[in-house]
Amino acid sequence: MSLLEIGKYHELTILRETSVGLYLGNEVQVQTTVDEERKEKVTESEIEERKAHDKRVLGISDSEDDKDLDESEFEEVGEGFGEVSSDVLLPKKYCPKKFRIGDIIKVFVYLDYDERRVATNIIPKIALHEFAFLRVVSVSQVGAFMDWGLEKDLMVPFREQRQKMQEGRWYIVYLDLDRITDRLFASNKIDKYLKNDPLTVKEGEKVDLLVMQKTDLGYTVIVNQIHKGLVYRADIYRELNVGEKTEGYIKKIRPDNKLDISLQAIGYANYNDANTEAIYKALVAGGGHLGLNDKSSHDEIYLRFGMSKKAFKKSLGSLYKQHKISMDDDGIRLRDEV
Repeated sequence: MSLLEIGKYHELTILRETSVGLYLGNEVQVQTTVDEERKEKVTESEIEERKAHDKRVLGISDSEDDKDLDESEFEEVGEGFGEVSSDVLLPKKYCPKKFRIGDIIKVFVYLDYDERRVATNIIPKIALHEFAFLRVVSVSQVGAFMDWGLEKDLMVPFREQRQKMQEGRWYIVYLDLDRITDRLFASNKIDKYLKNDPLTVKEGEKVDLLVMQKTDLGYTVIVNQIHKGLVYRADIYRELNVGEKTEGYIKKIRPDNKLDISLQAIGYANYNDANTEAIYKALVAGGGHLGLNDKSSHDEIYLRFGMSKKAFKKSLGSLYKQHKISMDDDGIRLRDEV
């Protein structure tokens, strides 16, 4: 396992400057950690193979003159490859204009075109163990390639595609890491990465949502990048789009750990506070009249207040019980005694 895990963000110290960029690492250098499942050992032959790889990248021949080549010349392209070093290269094109040795910068670590571990200060559209909605930019004999914001496109192997992906189309994918090769790959078989046991949420909790799929019941959503949930059609008061990021609330946790999701906060307090106040202020601003009532459509209510019809009706009920409004076919009005 790499000291600097690929596919994640790291806050690293600038250790030294070279002609090809900056080398970054942990401020306190430590020995390579050992994976609990396997211990990787770098043999002499592996080191020689990596040196040969770097020679090919540099365009260096195997002539006698190469024997006198300073080992430091390998550092600029070889260090950070596999497990040879805990340092990582930030290529020159990504280096900040102003810096000092010892400065700490935040970078994303991944493998470049030559399978070397490098850093970038560009923020990708997806990180390790996350879901995102990405576009396919090309398809080849080995799989589909997606734009994830970095120079090297993200591959989705054919075995990780639910159905054959098409160039130009958008798909929700999960970013995973092959622990043997240290290569990042995307998977469109997202259900295998969603876990509802154990749950990390509770009823009423506000959560982040990624709209996954439209079904006969409503929309399935990814909850907090971990769980799978469902927004039932009856609870949908505005248009949702696959790939959309939004917020919601845990409406109900079922015995089998399935999650019912609401797009609005749960409970009477929600209706009795912000929504009710918004309606009351609209009445005052409108001279005591509002051209909406409990018969108005979902779209009309949402366009005006950004709330569901159910929330709107409960707020009207609250105002009516407080004797603050009257209702008729033309809308609602503030009562004279208010």
